[in-house]
Amino acid sequence: MQDKEEERTLVNVERRLNKDGFTADFRVTDGRLHTIDTDRDKSYGPNEVTIVDFYRFEGESNPDDMSILYALQTTDGVKGTISSAFGTYGDSDALEFLKQVEDLGKNLDKKHM
Repeated sequence: MQDKEEERTLVNVERRLNKDGFTADFRVTDGRLHTIDTDRDKSYGPNEVTIVDFYRFEGESNPDDMSILYALQTTDGVKGTISSAFGTYGDSDALEFLKQVEDLGKNLDKKHM
């Protein structure tokens, strides 16, 4: 049986999410969520995205070195992830976008877990 801490590494969580179909990588530009590395760039507004789950990770050497990984699903069925540092070093565009998604009442849908 795996140690609980080992299960919660970023790599292991990403691997599990990939198995669950969260294969797209996202980024936020100009207030919209964009797919990365697909045949054509798709973009979504906050009202077209649901946060399915999120995971926080502390740095090994510094607890202030935190990151957060979001599992997202779009209205047209694209499932993927976006990550950001948490706090001062966070991607402010991504964090602002995700706050808008939460404010729209689409904050969590844990059906996949």
